[in-house]
Amino acid sequence: MIGTQLPPLTIEVTPTFVISAAIATRDFQDVHHDRDAAIQRGSKDIFVNILTDTGLVQRFVTDWAGPGAFVRSVKIRLGVPCYAYDTLVLSGEVVAQDGDEVTIRVTGKGELGEHIAGTVTVGGVS
Repeated sequence: MIGTQLPPLTIEVTPTFVISAAIATRDFQDVHHDRDAAIQRGSKDIFVNILTDTGLVQRFVTDWAGPGAFVRSVKIRLGVPCYAYDTLVLSGEVVAQDGDEVTIRVTGKGELGEHIAGTVTVGGVS
């Protein structure tokens, strides 16, 4: 299984997506819902919050691993921002396996480059 490439996940990052995901994760920072405030703080536009990124990474991996899988750990770091109107593409590769537990290296890239990088370990993978 080591070396297996996960099917990519493409997400159109609309303003509605950025705002609704921030609210759903109870992140009320204005840079995630108020374009004027985001620009005033030096950003190009509103941008995706880290809680949304974490959820997207979990979805990406569990969609591949199947319903019997469970997430043991998520270790990600953020790179460049992912702004509204961007397209985020997640990709991944299995880099370690121990029985039914696998570790997947995950990368999320947008128009500015690498937005997310890290690893996810899941158990229950057959």
